Amino acid sequence: MDSWGKRLAGVRGVLLDISGVLYDSGDGGGTPIAGSVEAVARLKQSRLKVRFCTNESQKSRSNLVGLLRRLGFDVSEGEVTAPAPAACLILKERGLRPHLLVHDGVRSEFEQVDTSSPNCVVIADAGDGFSYQNMNKAFQMLMDLEKPVLISLGNGRYYKETSGLMLDVGPYMKALEVPAWGLSEPSSGLRAAWDIPGLAGEGAGSDGWTGSGALDLFPQKGCDRAGYACGIKAEVVGKPSPEFFKSALQEMGLEAHQAIMIGDDIVGDVGGAQRCGMRALQVRTGKFRPSDERHPEVKADGYVDNLAEAVDLLLQHADK
Repeated sequence: MDSWGKRLAGVRGVLLDISGVLYDSGDGGGTPIAGSVEAVARLKQSRLKVRFCTNESQKSRSNLVGLLRRLGFDVSEGEVTAPAPAACLILKERGLRPHLLVHDGVRSEFEQVDTSSPNCVVIADAGDGFSYQNMNKAFQMLMDLEKPVLISLGNGRYYKETSGLMLDVGPYMKALEVPAWGLSEPSSGLRAAWDIPGLAGEGAGSDGWTGSGALDLFPQKGCDRAGYACGIKAEVVGKPSPEFFKSALQEMGLEAHQAIMIGDDIVGDVGGAQRCGMRALQVRTGKFRPSDERHPEVKADGYVDNLAEAVDLLLQHADK
């Protein structure tokens, strides 16, 4: 692997994931990861531009910033790129009225959005709100729409809290994508693969849903595809969406090659950033798993033990 000097040369700005990089959420708000508070302070005292880029969808941006400040981080609301505000802009621009399957903690972000007579579904990490009743209501809404639109705030599979790994919005998003295809024939032509090594559908891998933890439904050979005419795929607002990263870069006034992403998610943070032309480091905190360093499709520009180590390297080699 090339030297750190070569890998980090020319970096002028840093995008920081929040959960799993700055802190682990949990009871009482969560716990800062060792050295992260000081690391953020050192970054902001340097010549590097800093922005926080998160898929947090259980808290409003203001509540998230309030929590981070209570934990000791120097961060303001204007420095955070989050999916809920971005989704609201999209809804207004396209005249969409959402049925919201979201956590109560983020509903305030949608107060200025018309939710009467919904013509789309917005799904986020609803936590305990992912009941059968709520999921089925969203499913029925999509099936009843002539042109169904499903918008998901991120598509992560899981994240880490202080008590352990937690399911994220991704599995629930996938569950709503499949029935909304509008099957007109019995589903005997479908196979389901759940975490079965080597079993993957057509085009699998582009969103990190192949291999471990993947739910993949796809037609067998000879299956009549006419029933899939009303197919729907969720529009992801948040990482790893290229538009999400580009909006953060625009706020920083930087080109992709001038910025680096630091995150704990090999697909959403690292892979998403690299597809936009950025460099990316993965920290061995948060949701990181040792197998991430052997991911078949995504390889980080570097792996570091934590944010503090990443900042040490950046301050030594970046912007040179």
